[in-house]
Amino acid sequence: MSIWVLGATGRVGRAVTTRLLDRGESVVLVGRESERLREMAAKTGLRVVIADTADRIAAAIKEERPAVVVNTIGNYAESAAAIARACLPGGHYLDQAADLTAVPRLLALHDEAAAAGSTLVTGAGFGVLATEAVVAALCEGRPVPAGVRVDAVASVAVEDGLLGAALAASILDVLTTGGRRYRDGELTRSRIGARAQRLLLPDGEHAAVSEAPSAELLAAQRASAAPEVSAATAMMPSSPVARAVLPFAGRLLGLEPLRRFAIRQLAGVRGKAAPRPRMHSWGHAVVTWPDGTTREGWLRADDAMDFTAGVSAEVAARLARGEGKPGAYTPAAAFGPDLVTAAGGEIIS
Repeated sequence: MSIWVLGATGRVGRAVTTRLLDRGESVVLVGRESERLREMAAKTGLRVVIADTADRIAAAIKEERPAVVVNTIGNYAESAAAIARACLPGGHYLDQAADLTAVPRLLALHDEAAAAGSTLVTGAGFGVLATEAVVAALCEGRPVPAGVRVDAVASVAVEDGLLGAALAASILDVLTTGGRRYRDGELTRSRIGARAQRLLLPDGEHAAVSEAPSAELLAAQRASAAPEVSAATAMMPSSPVARAVLPFAGRLLGLEPLRRFAIRQLAGVRGKAAPRPRMHSWGHAVVTWPDGTTREGWLRADDAMDFTAGVSAEVAARLARGEGKPGAYTPAAAFGPDLVTAAGGEIIS
């Protein structure tokens, strides 16, 4: 029963592979022909599948029928659905998508996956689980709340190297999507960068957060069924000037020629190695009920990328053991909020 890791030479792909091998899982490395892939294969002794496009990856999956596919290649809005469908029937799939385009598209495959006996998990990383799990824990056994706010405060050590096209596209997609918020149970437009706050974190550090369109918003609404939901992140620029410029920049970058140019330029940016800016990464939720009762909770993890690798490896291992329920889910919806503990996090409420 093999687990295929797509994008095996990337940061998350390497970390997921290492964690799965430590568990004794059978892993196959999947990626485009490259020196890095050959070096990784030689070092680990693992089998390699060469495929450089989503269509070729899907064709290889259909032919060889791996038990689980872990998709770390990014650009999920374009690639995830085709690759996930290739796993049907019977095979399982997961990715780390965290945007409001890719995640809904994957979740829309729920009935198709359920009928095929397959489990599809999207958002299997810090970007969704860190806040979704806190909301699910706070709402467990209680009536539907009136409102929810979630905040994601990721702390990530930077690796030396190019940003890359997949991450560049994800960053620009946030700007071009614009602000989003749930009002009266409907996903509506709002101003990107709105409702800025300075959070006091449980360890005494501070983080500036403001609203951004992300799959944390969708996952929090599904976990709570609350009619009013907002989601904020520490990844947004925090200065008033930057927040004022964001809506204009998003409209401008929505023009396809400018978007393609911006992706090329951003992908070529080389980051310098740097330690993570805060000791911990935090997921935060405040839930309010119609009677005025309010509950607050936190998820604590270390490096957010390490936590993402832990989530993906844990989900993949569970799927390989046949523990998933057929359908398409976000991670806490598939395995409950306690998944965070197995992935190296802790819920504090």
